[in-house]
Amino acid sequence: MLTVHAAPLVLPVGAAGVVGGAVAVDGDRIVALGPYDAVTAAHPTARVRQWPGVLTPGLRQWDGVPLLTRLYHPDPREADELGEQPLTGADFERLAGRMDEPRRAGSVRRGLQRMLRHGTTHVAGGFAEPAVRTAVGRAGLTVVPPAGTGAFEPSLDPFARGRDLAGSAHGPLAVGGRADLAVFDVPDEATLVEAGAGTCVATVLGGRLVHRRR
Repeated sequence: MLTVHAAPLVLPVGAAGVVGGAVAVDGDRIVALGPYDAVTAAHPTARVRQWPGVLTPGLRQWDGVPLLTRLYHPDPREADELGEQPLTGADFERLAGRMDEPRRAGSVRRGLQRMLRHGTTHVAGGFAEPAVRTAVGRAGLTVVPPAGTGAFEPSLDPFARGRDLAGSAHGPLAVGGRADLAVFDVPDEATLVEAGAGTCVATVLGGRLVHRRR
């Protein structure tokens, strides 16, 4: 279904931002990008989704391997025992020794859901475990080559490593490109970088709305 995603500011990356902009999506492809009035006039029958804040390309998560294989993402039903935040370091190691495959697979799925809630559409690969590769494939994320780890602590927020939008986005939005989008409830790029990807209100993956903050 043809859908127009509109926001007060569209930041394509590699081109000037569009105030009062919109991106038209047909299937998994971007078919138009520009001012809202021009995009909707060209596609008058499209469904329109109005978002707050800024619309950007989906983000690229370089810490995919440690986030999915060296952290445990608790089930909400475990919150009383383990809390709500991912467990790492010694806490993860203590739990790993008594973790069966279904529990590990559940952690991976929840880790992927957390990535989507941070606007992630691309994740660095190198996943040795078949179960992790399968989960990533089912989630629909695009796998990209891994990067050097450096001294970075793994973070669900791609801006922790990317630092700015150009360094954190998977690539520019372009007509004909895959419709991987993220929307953040902030007024501009500077605020987005400062506040981080936790401000994400929607993630569109290959044209599918896979996350929407209620």
